[in-house]
Amino acid sequence: KRADNQNHPVIPPRGNKTTVDEFILLGITDTWELQVILFVLLLLICVTSLVGNLGMIALIRFDSRLHTPMYYFLCHLSLVDLGNSSAVSPKMLVSFFDERKAISLAGCAAQMYFCGVCMITECYLLAAMAYDRYMAICNPLLYVAAMSQKVCVQLAVGSYVVGAVNEIVLVSSVFSLHFCGPNVINHFFCDIPPLLKLSCSSTTVNEHMLFTIGTLVALSTLVFIVVSYGYILTAVLRIRSSEGRHKAISTCAPQLTSVSVFYGTMIFMYLRPSSSYSLDQDKVVSVVYTMVIPMLNPLIYSLRNMEVKDALKKLLGKVLVSFRSQTGKEVPHYTK
Repeated sequence: KRADNQNHPVIPPRGNKTTVDEFILLGITDTWELQVILFVLLLLICVTSLVGNLGMIALIRFDSRLHTPMYYFLCHLSLVDLGNSSAVSPKMLVSFFDERKAISLAGCAAQMYFCGVCMITECYLLAAMAYDRYMAICNPLLYVAAMSQKVCVQLAVGSYVVGAVNEIVLVSSVFSLHFCGPNVINHFFCDIPPLLKLSCSSTTVNEHMLFTIGTLVALSTLVFIVVSYGYILTAVLRIRSSEGRHKAISTCAPQLTSVSVFYGTMIFMYLRPSSSYSLDQDKVVSVVYTMVIPMLNPLIYSLRNMEVKDALKKLLGKVLVSFRSQTGKEVPHYTK
């Protein structure tokens, strides 16, 4: 059954000064057959993301071998990915069965804020992870001092603070605009570009602010990451042992994959002139960075990392031994 437009609230014309108190999210598509397929697919992505990120956090937390700066930042990356997906996916999945697809003004602002904080924070966490790999490979003698627990905490907290402050500025500027109708957002969540198209006020300052902050955050962290890995590549090429080169590359490959996917979608989404926006096209890109990337990150870092795979095997072995002990079955000899 398709969403019935007659059930939508009366949308005042732009000339009317009535203030909008809720928005209507059109969602990804209004074709019922496609909605069923998308709901099942996106639900599987959400569940995989939830299990993967929570599993990664638990694994790093309970395995002492993973209590290193690299996995400390990876734990926070999983937490941010979990927050990003959770800010969008519940409302989106429910909207498949909601004919009105309404979201309150406060709910829209909260969704926009938390999604934006997670995205900006992820940029700085990826930069911190690049710095960690740079120190580990290029300055191993200074690594312990440079990446102490205090420094790691400062880098992680700083990433959250920068994300929160920047997003307060962006969300405040958007919701200081006047919305007098229409109130239908051609998207599946409250994102800044489609919302600006609904404002009765001039959005020139907001568009410039979005582009400026997006450029500063994305390009500054991306340049830092590229420079860091440039030094890392130079150091790796100087390693005479092929085994040493392989080990160094294997620790960097997962992050390079994650960085490529994340920054590619974010630059395409936000660092373009407003005249080039295609909201239908942007919906697909938004699904990638709000749902697919949070699902992929735990898979990328676990499948390409021997330490994570060994820790996972050890944890599963302990769980299996505990289960067999409780059920009274013979417990096999367990070796590390």
